[in-house]
Amino acid sequence: MGLDLRRFAVRTVYRLLLNYIDKNVYSPLTRLSSRRIQRSDMSRISKIKGFFDLFPPESTVYVFMEETARQMFARYAYQEIKIPILEQTELFARSIGLETDVVQKEMYTFQDRKGRSLTMRPEATAGVIRAYIDSPASGSGNVSRYFTAGPMFRYERPQKGRARQFHQVNVEMLGEDSAFADGEVLSMLWSYLQNLGLHKLNMQINSLGCAKCRPKFDAGLRKFLAGLDQNSLCTDCQRRAMSNPMRVLDCKSQGCREVASKAPLILDSLCTECRVHFRHVLEILENFNIDYELNPYLVRGLDYYQRTTFEVISADIGAQSAVAGGGRYDGLVRDLGGPDVPGIGFACGMERLALLLQNIQERPLDFYLAVLHQDAMEKAMILTQRLRGKGFHGEMGFQVKSIKSQLRSANKKNVKTCLLIGLDELKGGQVQVKDMSTGVQRAVSQEDVEQALGLNLKSRAENFVHH
Repeated sequence: MGLDLRRFAVRTVYRLLLNYIDKNVYSPLTRLSSRRIQRSDMSRISKIKGFFDLFPPESTVYVFMEETARQMFARYAYQEIKIPILEQTELFARSIGLETDVVQKEMYTFQDRKGRSLTMRPEATAGVIRAYIDSPASGSGNVSRYFTAGPMFRYERPQKGRARQFHQVNVEMLGEDSAFADGEVLSMLWSYLQNLGLHKLNMQINSLGCAKCRPKFDAGLRKFLAGLDQNSLCTDCQRRAMSNPMRVLDCKSQGCREVASKAPLILDSLCTECRVHFRHVLEILENFNIDYELNPYLVRGLDYYQRTTFEVISADIGAQSAVAGGGRYDGLVRDLGGPDVPGIGFACGMERLALLLQNIQERPLDFYLAVLHQDAMEKAMILTQRLRGKGFHGEMGFQVKSIKSQLRSANKKNVKTCLLIGLDELKGGQVQVKDMSTGVQRAVSQEDVEQALGLNLKSRAENFVHH
């Protein structure tokens, strides 16, 4: 009787536990679907609209962009940092601006289990600034140079060069307000794009003034917009005309673009300091032989920009033509609770750059090792590991197949050399080395395989990517 009672108690506790798990763990998941997720449900789970998987050769292009950034930016003393994908929503609302399309329409925002509003980063600058403020660097008084690369998230209509998860290379310089800093950042961006092999580009540049001269321009722009037939503006811009008039100049609707073309120009309202600063930046670009186009309507889509603002445009990728953009954001660090430190930076859209980088190839494997007898498998693995330890890139087949089949596999992998080990080679301490381009095959001792491969590691590294 006592045993039955204990069993009953155990079963009751077990049912209560399952009930609790179902209510507190599974229920949040089931609310996301019209049906319960069953363990027996083996249907295929598709990727989310606007999110993409990247395999070679596409992923090779992204690796190339990131590696080129690391090499280039290191020459300018920039350090790579990693920042979280998730941040408090307030960070982006305060930095990007409440009236921007990004904050109002495009952010992936949700509440966590404690009711805190979190957002998947729609851009990187705000996160870098938050990290900078949290670090000792913000109180050092030194110029800080950072770059980062990774995914961003915006709920936009997917199209060519635009995805809901997209990738950026981001650069930020903090602690210097000189026009020389602007010139260096712009020249570094231009050099980076040229090192990617991109030359048919156009840099557009503008100045958005500062806290001293912007209010005068905003007042004049409000007056201009108030005198219009409001129906000439889209619904969003009818609201922005008073709350944040500069956003009207950034609107992509045809009616608003026509209005923007007749609006007052910010360049006409610059104070003396901003005018001198901007003229100096343009002189630096000319000294570096960087072709630029003055675009007085360029305001970018984020509220924190002031003074120098720029975009790099390509005519080869359709409507989404901006491949990089950025500007100066003096005051942003202060507005986010840090010291009053000036800053300037840029972001490169990797999806759009990838559209221009179609001929990037993977680094070919140095060797493929084909095993022709099961008894040779262990020796082949030891040899493969030894070659990798010497810096060679290679692959070994784990299945014993015919020579013809193995050579076919090596050809598909575009390897330079195929190594073959069978029972005779195992007994004789040899390896057959076949040059896949010429077809020449010869036997060498296992101790001389590195020399037989005949590869210069330095030249292979230089030829990692071919345009």
